[in-house]
Amino acid sequence: MHNILKNTFGFSRFRPFQEEIISAIVKGRDVFAVMPTGGGKSLCYQLPVKIMSGTVIVISPLISLMKDQVDGAQANGIKAAFLNSSLDAETSRRILYDLRGNRLEMLYIAPERFAVDYFFNLLKTISIAFFAIDEAHCISEWGHDFRPDYLNLSGIRRHFRDIPIAAFTATATVKVQEDVTQKLGLVSPHSVRASFNRPNLFYRVERKQRLEEQIMAFLGDYPHEAGIIYRTTRKGVEALTHQLRANNIKAAAYHAGLPAEERKRNQDAFNNDEIRVIVATIAFGMGIDKSNVRFIVHADLPKNIEGYYQETGRAGRDGEPAQCLLLYGNGDIPKLRYFIDKIQDETERHAAMSKLDNMIRYAEQSLCRRRQLLAYFGEKYTEENCGTCDICTDRLDTIDITVDAQILMSAIVRSGERFGLSHIIDIVRGANTKRIRSYAHQELKTYGAGRNKNKDHWRFIAGELSSRGYLSRDGEVYPVLTLTEKGREILFKGVNVYAVVKETDTKRNLPEEKDRYDDRLFERLRTLRKRCADRDGVPPFVVFSDRTLHEMARYYPRDASGMLAITGVGKKKMDAYGEFFIDEISSYLRNHGNIEIPEKPVPDKRNGSLSKKGKTVEITYELFATGLSLDEIAGKRNLARATVVGHLETCLLDGYEIDISRLIAAEKLKAIAAFIEQYDIWHLSPIVEYFNGQIGYEEARFVRAWLQKGKRKGCVPVGGKAAGS
Repeated sequence: MHNILKNTFGFSRFRPFQEEIISAIVKGRDVFAVMPTGGGKSLCYQLPVKIMSGTVIVISPLISLMKDQVDGAQANGIKAAFLNSSLDAETSRRILYDLRGNRLEMLYIAPERFAVDYFFNLLKTISIAFFAIDEAHCISEWGHDFRPDYLNLSGIRRHFRDIPIAAFTATATVKVQEDVTQKLGLVSPHSVRASFNRPNLFYRVERKQRLEEQIMAFLGDYPHEAGIIYRTTRKGVEALTHQLRANNIKAAAYHAGLPAEERKRNQDAFNNDEIRVIVATIAFGMGIDKSNVRFIVHADLPKNIEGYYQETGRAGRDGEPAQCLLLYGNGDIPKLRYFIDKIQDETERHAAMSKLDNMIRYAEQSLCRRRQLLAYFGEKYTEENCGTCDICTDRLDTIDITVDAQILMSAIVRSGERFGLSHIIDIVRGANTKRIRSYAHQELKTYGAGRNKNKDHWRFIAGELSSRGYLSRDGEVYPVLTLTEKGREILFKGVNVYAVVKETDTKRNLPEEKDRYDDRLFERLRTLRKRCADRDGVPPFVVFSDRTLHEMARYYPRDASGMLAITGVGKKKMDAYGEFFIDEISSYLRNHGNIEIPEKPVPDKRNGSLSKKGKTVEITYELFATGLSLDEIAGKRNLARATVVGHLETCLLDGYEIDISRLIAAEKLKAIAAFIEQYDIWHLSPIVEYFNGQIGYEEARFVRAWLQKGKRKGCVPVGGKAAGS
């Protein structure tokens, strides 16, 4: 597996959970894997084709995504094809001929084909390694993106009882996972719920003020980078696309109202780096496999967190830093509630409204964005400061809003707790509207009490009170504001209430890269990549990802061995492109003297991971080896204790010599290890909850890493002593 990983795909180490998923598939087990976008799902079903016999059948809902996936697989030397309605009859016949002759290692198909008995019967005539189902959440009516065509996949188990099924998704709650497992008939599946954390993404939420100006200012930070901007309506997409083009930004629209040919042309131009920005409707699913998307902008509030997480996940798939900006205004909410109100099924309508409320809280609360996202998917984020969201990096001030809160709440109570926010704001600002006159609300004591402050301020006050549980919004399409019991204490008992406000630096807070690279060389390599891609008729990211070019522009490989040491360069790509890039780098070095060329860390022979010598993790390990405690290390290095814990967890996973008894008592280690092995649960929250406060997240993290290391070494030590401990 490790040889194939390096020689075929050009990677020196697996990402988290990839190795165990691939091992389970190769052993013939069913799999259900929840892995974040960019977590390496496709490798989990592409690598086994080089080990197993037969064809892997990959079911994908997006026709536009299939070609990119197949191009990428073929670039790595995999015999792959796709079969969908975009192909002409002759091409389809040729692919079916290759399929019958067992000449394909992978075949990508749409779920609709499983509604046809002919296709089931055809598959029964060939050797199938396993079925891989991408976007598996689409089979669940509890998911955010249910697709009826996916229900046809429930027939796979009936027709192919002995062939394993591997289901993958980036967005599935536990309820959705259980529903998908039941509908697909997965038998004792190897289940993985990888962390939903995408540490390379920076999350920011800003209030809408002058939308076009805000977007133009944001794009000014990325003059040469590609990104996606989402709008709720087609009209919004068209208007913003026109605005961007008027400002000389290469942009194209993408929504369901465009002819299919135009949508394909626009997406191909985006994939091929011919345009910078795609403006798309949130409602229309885009098949984006482009690895070098550097930013995602939501110019309107998404309707649920699952969709928002999936859409932001299209940024930074190469693992490099990327920005996710959400521009949020109160005017977004009535539009979304209008669409939700049209849902006929009452249960479905209530579920959609609940999801929208979660999305509103995410936008309004002054809490770490990363912590909120992970909590929604049942994952606890333990770091005090994520360092990659606006809440954790902007300067925050705490202000007393008690007086304004009492003014707003008084208006709500005095008007009978039966009006929405817009009308309440009109009351406190002293507006002279027909509705106010019809209810005689100009006679209320609080009428005009807040006329010296604008509507945005009062929306901010209402948002803070709602997010903290002082106000409740009752009703769906036209929600009215009411006070909760906590809120009544503020109004009637004089309890103070405070809010946190951000002071954003005028210079946008961009995440710093861990390692710098030569910008001038990177631009030259990017130009060369485009020429190679145009020659071969593939998108540039299929040739090499931005991450790979960044490494080339950091370590300046001048020969084949140096190039093969670069992440993402396997033997197939070395043969196809290596010499071109070596020549370009050598030419650059000849024309730019006195460049200091750093030495690239080499793979650790023990486990294939990169050596961390000289890096921050290694320093922590060396201090721990001298006998210092975790708190002593944290104090000496001026780090949070949680950061030190993370360093030692990494060392355990990478096989460093660590005395586990210094980190956790033997009795606790034995109990936690027994629980994990008995129930096959590796997620931290249920482990900690099971022991009802007797163990903490630190102890669970250490034992989990200790066991995972043991699994890689071919043993599962429960209560014993792991190799190297």
